[in-house]
Amino acid sequence: MKPDNQTNFASSAKIPTSNEQTFSISELAKEFDITTRSIRFYEDQGLITPERNGQTRIYSKRDKVRLKLILRGKRLGFTLAETGRLFELYDADKSSAKQLVTMLDLISEKKADLSQQMDDIKVVLMELVTAERRCRDTLNKIDE
Repeated sequence: MKPDNQTNFASSAKIPTSNEQTFSISELAKEFDITTRSIRFYEDQGLITPERNGQTRIYSKRDKVRLKLILRGKRLGFTLAETGRLFELYDADKSSAKQLVTMLDLISEKKADLSQQMDDIKVVLMELVTAERRCRDTLNKIDE
């Protein structure tokens, strides 16, 4: 079930004009090297809002930009909910000051998370080195 705030994304969709460039789902999938199923999932989450001509989805430049931002956000570790929150802020306030402050907060949170993960990885690596050394020492004693 979709959170209530996601229904707002659909209502803010811009209808492409006849001279605006549009894209098919397969064109976007090929360009971004993702599956059409992924694109439909982002649509189900309310992050992109293509127009429809019967059963055919028609994606606007806005949808394409949002898809690019979704994928970039994923690479940076942002959840789809966080990305959706940024889209919602942008839709509400095109001046983007509030969006930038929120983005800075999210970046700070991600940096803290990554720093903690790095510390955790270092501890695990030290434990693995110790376990490896003990195994080699034991193996050497067996071979003697």
